[in-house]
Amino acid sequence: MSTVLITGATSGLGRYIAFELVRGGHLVLAHGRDRARTERLVEELRTEGRAEGFVADLASLAEVRALGARVAEARPELDVLINNAGVGSGPPGSGRELSADGHELRLAVNYLAPVTLTRALLPVLRAHPPARIVNVGSAGQEPLDFADPELTRGYSGVSAYCRSKFALAAHTFTLAEELAGTGVAVNVLHPATYMDTAMVREGGVTPWNSVADGAPGVLALATRETGSGGYFDGTRPARAHEAAYDPEVRKRLETVTGRLLTV
Repeated sequence: MSTVLITGATSGLGRYIAFELVRGGHLVLAHGRDRARTERLVEELRTEGRAEGFVADLASLAEVRALGARVAEARPELDVLINNAGVGSGPPGSGRELSADGHELRLAVNYLAPVTLTRALLPVLRAHPPARIVNVGSAGQEPLDFADPELTRGYSGVSAYCRSKFALAAHTFTLAEELAGTGVAVNVLHPATYMDTAMVREGGVTPWNSVADGAPGVLALATRETGSGGYFDGTRPARAHEAAYDPEVRKRLETVTGRLLTV
């Protein structure tokens, strides 16, 4: 059975997936931002199987790097990473927010954090093929403005969210090419539309689906051989925003990402 790290496991889709994986016999490393909630989750998970908790604020890149180091040391047999944690568009009309490092919050948590955590854990993942990286994205995608990647002008929470998810998809395709032949597969998916989560409700949207509707796609990518470099709508192969496949766009994204991660 696999050793699986799930970010954002204390609520919503992440919590549901954690229980499904534990019940399936996997060792779940459950990440949360709040220590008390994470500890409570682990106690609940342990009534059904094996679980350990890891606490970090993904809005701080230093904490993301420390999380990666702690997981690699504690569980060097890690073979599945599910980058699930995310920040939604926020309440309607809410303003631009910043991460601990001064980055636009949605780009920081939804994109820079999973990129950083993945990089930190690639050595252990590469050491245990076949390994899998699952990036939980969204069908809501909007290309970044490379002249203003952090959306300092004309801010919109919805646009910020969609740009972060576009970046995650495009980066997934680049990473898949980089990892070709290593035994590490990386895919991105839209789990389900407007699931019943705090993120969706905060955005003023009436949920269309339950988290149970979004789980099968994530679980399939985490536990089955599904190839690499794909985008999925639930369990079905689909197409991301066409610009996410453009080599020039992806090259510029990696350049901007490298710059942001050194600031």
